[in-house]
Amino acid sequence: MGNPKAFLEIERVEAGYRPINDRIHDFGEVEQTLNTHQRREQASRCMDCGVPFCHWACPLGNKAPEWNDALYKGDWEQAFKLLTSTNPFPEFTGRICPALCEKACVLNLFNHEPTTNREDECAIIETAFREGYIQPCYSKRNGKKVAVIGAGPAGLAAAHTLNQMGYSVTVYEKNEAAGGLLRYGIPNFKLNKAVIDRRIRLMEQEGIEFKYGVEYIAAESQLTKQSEAIIIATGTPQARDLNIAGRKLKGVHFALELLAQQNRVLAGMEFPKEERITAKGKDVLVIGGGDTGSDCIGTAHRQGCRSVTQIEIMPRPVEGDVDPQNPWPNYPRTLKTTSSHEEGCTRRWNINTLEFLGKDGRLTGVRVQEIDWLPSPEGGRPVMVEKGKPEVIKAELVLLAMGFLKPQHPEYAENVFVCGDALNGASLVVRAMASGIETAHRVHQCLAL
Repeated sequence: MGNPKAFLEIERVEAGYRPINDRIHDFGEVEQTLNTHQRREQASRCMDCGVPFCHWACPLGNKAPEWNDALYKGDWEQAFKLLTSTNPFPEFTGRICPALCEKACVLNLFNHEPTTNREDECAIIETAFREGYIQPCYSKRNGKKVAVIGAGPAGLAAAHTLNQMGYSVTVYEKNEAAGGLLRYGIPNFKLNKAVIDRRIRLMEQEGIEFKYGVEYIAAESQLTKQSEAIIIATGTPQARDLNIAGRKLKGVHFALELLAQQNRVLAGMEFPKEERITAKGKDVLVIGGGDTGSDCIGTAHRQGCRSVTQIEIMPRPVEGDVDPQNPWPNYPRTLKTTSSHEEGCTRRWNINTLEFLGKDGRLTGVRVQEIDWLPSPEGGRPVMVEKGKPEVIKAELVLLAMGFLKPQHPEYAENVFVCGDALNGASLVVRAMASGIETAHRVHQCLAL
């Protein structure tokens, strides 16, 4: 521990975002970076706790105290080695992870200024790429083949881990490029897709084969004959729908329809005018208060919307740093304001959606009802009750961002494994990666017998 008093002498400093009036006109990453001196100062704030709760909170078990100390001392290569000993893709988590480790940091309990772990790990991996610390790693082949179905975070993590163990890995992806939710769900202003391309090129150099445009392959298919094991990492493709009157009106879309199409447009793909989903000049309503809804808000602004409103059926979260119902070191369920929210958005809670309204087959508005949640006399889930009178929110575009349904799987053969969101339901990218790594080790244990 280079400076045991740094957490007392140095305040937490975040890199922050580009100015709003600059960033809303493009899809470039909104987050800025600190200079090398500032980054090392921030790393020095890590206390090297006797019980590092950051280890406990991180699904990957990242060794934040160790690589923060190496970063503070200026040993970027050692920091890179420590970081990648547990995290195969820090360039992803360093940009989009909600930093469970930071919420569990002792400094978060002490003064609500935890170590900037997420930004630190992003700085470490970007320096590693820039300085050439990252080179293709070629493993001795063991003669066994594994097929991975799905090239999202879980599938990529599983493929990377098995490839390092010596397996010949082929990844099958239904889309035209790898990344899954990273590429087709998360906007470029949070994760530039060149970052994904850079990693995929490295994985290909290391011997992993990618096959695109391949639809979901049943485990009983020909792959069973070609591979010793199959990993299903197909995510949660089915979004939660809102089957109310007017659902078929033109202008009502799932959130990922907008997000995926916009990312494809930025990648150079063209769509006919009648298929293009755009918020330009429209009043936009986002139904759902999570991160996907936030991504829709930022995208709508960049497409030139007239206004954007976000509604959520659940109550408004508590404000501040402390959640009485979910205390430290657990992740607090407090009000989250993203960079997209800062760009302008009307946010409302306890709102139930009743009906989509339209004219000549096109959406014109949404009838909603303010509600309350009361304790159930029988216990369990609270009871929803109406409050006030229904109202109409003007909207020409509605984006449904209410989460995803957990997939149901048949009983598979012993050499077929499921991981990530396909196994656990929709969750964080970091949890999907951890599941992919864990599943890779299970495959290895099975095939090593």
